[in-house]
Amino acid sequence: MNALLVSTGTVALAEIGDKTQLLALMLAARYRRPWPIVAGIVIATVLNHALAAALGDWLSTLLTPDVLRWIVAGSFIAVALWTLKPDTLDDGEGGPAKYGALVATTIAFFIAEIGDKTQVATILLAARFHDFGQVVTGTTLGMLLANVPVVLLGSRFADRLPLRAARLTAAAVFAVLGIWALVAGVG
Repeated sequence: MNALLVSTGTVALAEIGDKTQLLALMLAARYRRPWPIVAGIVIATVLNHALAAALGDWLSTLLTPDVLRWIVAGSFIAVALWTLKPDTLDDGEGGPAKYGALVATTIAFFIAEIGDKTQVATILLAARFHDFGQVVTGTTLGMLLANVPVVLLGSRFADRLPLRAARLTAAAVFAVLGIWALVAGVG
């Protein structure tokens, strides 16, 4: 249960103001069909984060606990610093948009998550907790907690969201996770 809760909270906080949240807002404004967009977010996140968690689990078997502890701790601290930088989203047209809201969202979210801080966090959480199912479920729930309100409420919600405070809180959470990994160890 700890892996589920930590994964959910970590990704929900990290996702606020992230480029995929901006992507959700753009898709909601473009298609005005929230449920296919939400379904696309779920599909893309489960696929992307399952791959990331599998990578994290695999890496944890290759490295000694001490090496893994330093890598995980350093990576969490690096993600904390990365979180402080606001994300932007290029306004591009074309691509998968011609296939409808579900396909466009699935493809766009999957690609946007590659190398994103929430994907990196998923790798690190899987390496830390060794609980594939709870980490993927938690990171997916975190993505949904951050993105579904944006999709449902559209631009009115995003304009009122305190992005700076959310970024600072997410950075603090990642820094605490990094310190926790150093002190408590990884495995």
